[in-house]
Amino acid sequence: MGIGDGKPRYERILLKISGEALMGEKPFGLDMDMVGRVASEIAQVWREGVQIGLVIGGGNIFRGVSDAARGMERTSADFMGMLATVMNALAMENALKTIGVEARVMSAVPMPTVCEPFTRQRAWKHLDAGRVVLFAGGTGNPFFTTDTGAALKAAETKCEALFKGTSVDGIYSDDPKTHPDAERFDTISYDEVLRRNLKVMDAAAVALARDNAIPLVVFSIREEGALAKVLRGEGTFTIVTP
Repeated sequence: MGIGDGKPRYERILLKISGEALMGEKPFGLDMDMVGRVASEIAQVWREGVQIGLVIGGGNIFRGVSDAARGMERTSADFMGMLATVMNALAMENALKTIGVEARVMSAVPMPTVCEPFTRQRAWKHLDAGRVVLFAGGTGNPFFTTDTGAALKAAETKCEALFKGTSVDGIYSDDPKTHPDAERFDTISYDEVLRRNLKVMDAAAVALARDNAIPLVVFSIREEGALAKVLRGEGTFTIVTP
């Protein structure tokens, strides 16, 4: 679909947002007003017929227990982070259902009394049925970030693009908050992102997207209505392609 033609450019996407995006102005935890606002953004594109997978990081919750995790063995700390992503996914599932969006949480760490365990076949069925699927628990393994989990789920469910909602409106040569003269990119290649060590996603996630030819679209989730605009090829964003 053409850029700016008023229609979504992709039929199935994976949206990755950080847990910190759900904190609002709080030092950690969930700001339910912010959760509701993000849910409304997702609902807007869902109602346009876009199939959506969603991965939410756990930093907003894990930040609150990070002092306790300091000095812990890495595997245990990573599993704490995975559990935080499940909590965020359950909160977002509830917010989506409250506004009439069909949603399911699937966890890479099996916990059947809380949510469905992830299987590729069930995820496909939910997406084809028009449900938003919230992928929680990362990859199910320590030493991998939720960025890598998002890229993995995008590949497993054949998403046409991986959208990364951040606090800035694209990829910059440096942190624009501390370097006002940082260069902003409209387009950039996977290899350039890796070569310049740009911190939009971890290297494993970028490499996985590159190897599966999944475009990365980076935009600001804090801008109201940005998700729908970027899906139409409008607004401000950076796209990472070969």
